[in-house]
Amino acid sequence: MLKIWGRLNSTNVKKVIWAARELNLPYEHANAGGPFGIVNEPAYRTLNPNGLVPCVEDEGLVLWESNAVVRYLAARYGAGTLWPQDPAVRAIGDKWMDWASTSFAAPFRDVFWNLVRLGPEQRNMGAMEKGLAACTDLLARVDAALAHHPYLSGDAFAMGDIPLGCFAYAWFEMPIARQPMPHLEAWYARLKDRPAYRDAVMTPLT
Repeated sequence: MLKIWGRLNSTNVKKVIWAARELNLPYEHANAGGPFGIVNEPAYRTLNPNGLVPCVEDEGLVLWESNAVVRYLAARYGAGTLWPQDPAVRAIGDKWMDWASTSFAAPFRDVFWNLVRLGPEQRNMGAMEKGLAACTDLLARVDAALAHHPYLSGDAFAMGDIPLGCFAYAWFEMPIARQPMPHLEAWYARLKDRPAYRDAVMTPLT
């Protein structure tokens, strides 16, 4: 059985849990990271030398890096659904997976940590405002892309929607001023209609 290590309020862990639920995969979950510790214990470091979450084990395969895990689960268990068979279609969503991690995650972290994770006395509101402006600019690009297709993966929901979809919940839940982006908002509404998204992603932010 698939085993997933990680704390459930981690965006990266949510990606994996969401993918597993979309695929109706049975899995065992073990809390790790943050207040749960474990990630610095020798046994865990043997699995993931980075000491981060998530980490998964599936039939002897140990894997970390959340996007890699989502791709693996989609390829192994979701051919034709989370894993589009056409390489060209698959690439449409694949690029958004990496974009969410390489372009969006850093400015989003400045917003999220300063509004959600840190106490008032620890916050850097200058960094938060800078991150908010960057996220707004980046999401405008997503909004433009979603004007042409209902999903980041193209015409159907697939793995390409998962990474940014996990960020989207916090983006729309945080007490921030958001510019109207109708296509992004419609995409988010479609995600919220998915039971697996509600169960895995729409959980308390803290």
